[in-house]
Amino acid sequence: MSRFLIFMVLHSFLLFFVSGGLAATFTLTNNCEYTVWPGSLSGAGTGELETTGFALEKGESRSLNAPAKWSGRFWGRTLCSTDSATGKFTCGTGDCGSGTMECSGGGAAPPATLAEFTLDGSGGMDFYDVSLVDGYNVPMLVVPQGASSPGGNCSATGCLVDLNGVCPSDLKVVLAGVDGGSESVACKSACEAFGSPQYCCSGAYGNPNTCKPSSYSQFFKNACPRAYSYAFDDASSTFTCYNANYLITFCPSTTSQKSAADNPEAAAGLPLINSTMAFLSGDASPSMPHAALLPVTLAVLAAIAALLKV
Repeated sequence: MSRFLIFMVLHSFLLFFVSGGLAATFTLTNNCEYTVWPGSLSGAGTGELETTGFALEKGESRSLNAPAKWSGRFWGRTLCSTDSATGKFTCGTGDCGSGTMECSGGGAAPPATLAEFTLDGSGGMDFYDVSLVDGYNVPMLVVPQGASSPGGNCSATGCLVDLNGVCPSDLKVVLAGVDGGSESVACKSACEAFGSPQYCCSGAYGNPNTCKPSSYSQFFKNACPRAYSYAFDDASSTFTCYNANYLITFCPSTTSQKSAADNPEAAAGLPLINSTMAFLSGDASPSMPHAALLPVTLAVLAAIAALLKV
């Protein structure tokens, strides 16, 4: 009996190392001018990471190890605080409803920018994306690093542009500021704002043949061409990699893209940013640039200029 137990222990250790017991390391970095509280939620059937919520001050990083075949998502919470009377922890955007800094199985309340992963999936590939389907609250960049073999569309993805200030008025989330004024802190999806099947890709619109991009989803797509803008935006928004680690950066600088190997911008066939954003309110098709998008255009041009210098 003892020999059998020893054999099983050794067999388990062997399987751990052969299968890559730690499937990936996620390194989360905060380049924002403010504190971000990352949250994580594991998919069904996969265990939670060593932490499900923590604080990242400006310039800080933290690495988390994920087990083999882990799936889940990360997001950034902003404007968080602890109530001095109740001890309850809440966030202005991305709150997970746990009442503590740890999300403990709670997901992000929309709107929130999401980084989604399925490790060692079909064909042994990692599948990942940055999604604005639940809206947007903070710029985010995902860069794969150290892939073990070529193949797949192993490229950087994300949404580099700050959309909060130029969000369409009927999607904008505005909170009171400490100075008595107000500020735009997040941008809802059309589904969250209006709840109609047309925007939520539900009911009769629950398939890619009937659920098409709207002017609202196109607002997100124009700004962030590689990010998911609505539920069936798969073709240009899902990326694959073999046995990589992943750098997730909030408020990424343009130079942080250089850490991705082999020019990810060219590899993906899509830019990470778009200098020709256009949006018209309602369901009209996007056409001429909206005056309110001028700050984004200027920011994009500044980012391109910075890229050319590095």
